[in-house]
Amino acid sequence: MTRLAAFQRVVNQYADIADFLVVYIEEAHPSDGWVSTDAPYQIPKHRCLEDRLRAAQLMLAEVPGSNIVVDDMDNSSNAAYGAYFERLYIVRDERVVYQGGRGPEGYRISELRNWLEEYRNDLMTFKLHNVHFY
Repeated sequence: MTRLAAFQRVVNQYADIADFLVVYIEEAHPSDGWVSTDAPYQIPKHRCLEDRLRAAQLMLAEVPGSNIVVDDMDNSSNAAYGAYFERLYIVRDERVVYQGGRGPEGYRISELRNWLEEYRNDLMTFKLHNVHFY
């Protein structure tokens, strides 16, 4: 959750060309487990889906304008996308077109921003080439 402010800036900047979805997975540093010294919240290990939903509510307050869903207790989304414990993806036409590195070391919001900026430029170029004057 520590990088949500930067993510929120990207959400605000690119909301005109992209929909954003946050998938809340298992807590990386639960307060009753391996605690991070810079953890902004004290979230215990999720024991049930309701625990995970309560923790996701904290994220919702941090990233207004984003849709937030939670992974199931089997962590199937986490396993399928290899998040462990944070990762950025862009899905277009049901295909993954950008896969960021695993966090925390590989999580680079600047790469996401660069991809979205290039996509925006491509959209603008396409629109300009398809303008017809009569």
